[in-house]
Amino acid sequence: MTDTTAHGHTSSTGISNVKLGMWTFLGSECLLFGGLISTYMLYRGRVTGGPRPSQIFDIPFTSVSSFVLLMSSLTMVLAVSAAHKGEDRKTNLWLTVTALLGATFVGGQVYEFTAFYNEGLGFSTSLFGSSFYTLTGFHGVHVTVGIIMLMSLVGIFKRSEVPGKKAEVVEMIGLYWHFVDIVWIIIFTLVYLIPV
Repeated sequence: MTDTTAHGHTSSTGISNVKLGMWTFLGSECLLFGGLISTYMLYRGRVTGGPRPSQIFDIPFTSVSSFVLLMSSLTMVLAVSAAHKGEDRKTNLWLTVTALLGATFVGGQVYEFTAFYNEGLGFSTSLFGSSFYTLTGFHGVHVTVGIIMLMSLVGIFKRSEVPGKKAEVVEMIGLYWHFVDIVWIIIFTLVYLIPV
């Protein structure tokens, strides 16, 4: 008997309902971020007041912050691998490291937002400012939700045994985390690297 049939339900395709649900959720998230990215692309050149992107973006700082987030994908892969092997201690370690890397990224984003605000770019300064803060802010919220999920898993796994489902749960959170990382690669490229 497979893990899926022993502990959960499957769809007619043989994919577990949990996995199918996560992929459906991520599909809806693609639509959300697609709309936000499209809006940013329409408004990124509309600077009627305040600084222009080229005047405030700190590409080296954001590149380091992006690298930190991308490294969290590696630690998430290690967490999923450890969960599939039943190595609880390593699973918790890698989940915690992933959350810490994510928190470092969010901290960098808060620092960056504060610096931009101090340089005159507020949410309502221009259409560029509004679309920039909305897009990157929504992404930051998604990373924060991921951090909360990761640390919740660590707490749950330390307090109780989740037989048979641990690897699948870690894998589903991993899908979400990788999605957030991929979205950031797109945002970083379009927002920071392509000039207006």
